[in-house]
Amino acid sequence: MRELLTSSYDYYLPEKLIAKYPAEPKDSSKLLVYDRESDKITHAIFRDILDFLPSDTNFIFNNTKVIKARIFGVKQSGGKVELLLNRALNSNRFSVFIRGKVKVDTLLEFDLNLKAKVLELLSDGSRVVKFYLDSKELEFLELTKVLDKIGHIPLPPYIDRADEKSDEILYQSLFAKKEGAVAAPTASLHFTKELKDKIEKSFNSEFLTLHVGAGTFKSVESENILEHDMHSEYFEIEQSTKDILDSDSRVLAVGTTVTRTIEYYAREKKLSGECNLFLNPNNRPIRVDNLLTNFHLPKSTLIMLVSSFIGLDRTKKIYQEAIEREYRFYSYGDAMLII
Repeated sequence: MRELLTSSYDYYLPEKLIAKYPAEPKDSSKLLVYDRESDKITHAIFRDILDFLPSDTNFIFNNTKVIKARIFGVKQSGGKVELLLNRALNSNRFSVFIRGKVKVDTLLEFDLNLKAKVLELLSDGSRVVKFYLDSKELEFLELTKVLDKIGHIPLPPYIDRADEKSDEILYQSLFAKKEGAVAAPTASLHFTKELKDKIEKSFNSEFLTLHVGAGTFKSVESENILEHDMHSEYFEIEQSTKDILDSDSRVLAVGTTVTRTIEYYAREKKLSGECNLFLNPNNRPIRVDNLLTNFHLPKSTLIMLVSSFIGLDRTKKIYQEAIEREYRFYSYGDAMLII
């Protein structure tokens, strides 16, 4: 079955279509609208998204906040290292990715006297560390305060440039509230205050939290997608959001992170915990009615998620049309609405 082969989700994207910066203003980005009932594609501007949605639609946003998760330092031996915080494992142990060779017990030193000690080397390339300020072990909220002073916004590798001061605003959604993500829920990046105000006047909005981890960029390496070891991310669902999800109200998931969280709840009925749901054509959505998302990397779980809504062939056809019309791809790129 072609839909279960990772190679089926490959495609060629010209380098020039990888967005290095968002559209200005953000809601002037392109919007590709796919209507499943009529099998019709409409090309629009993002600020006109409300024209395509019935008034009883409930917008569900991810209110996670991106932290300055990338820091640069040195080993005690003097070698340079780059550390990307991935997630908190418990109150004082953290999953990180380190560029530079390290061993267990290696001590890393950063600005403001921040230190990290390597505790474990894991098979997926991540490392487990503890952070210290002077001799005090840091918990997550204490660590984020230090990172806010010395860290960098963790732009995805395909943006291929150093982060700039403007990215502290550009790579953060209007709805960002709860610190914990190392990647932005990028479908939310298109919303301006003006568009947000329009939504609040005519639609209902609800929120959940899924702290996006570095695993979101991990490509599927097994040829059979069902053999992929899906990463997990911490989530919380607010009571008012639960009430909507438990009803038969129409739901628009703003992004793949919201989609995965809603669909995990629909299956497990848990309001918090670890979400490791892998949506694909063999595991289709059962609660989300409409999906707003960006255009995703080849062979990624995210393009497979899109295919769970509309199938592989239709996904590939839409992506090809977006390329031909020079849509901008990935985190800072244009958007797609499935209705």
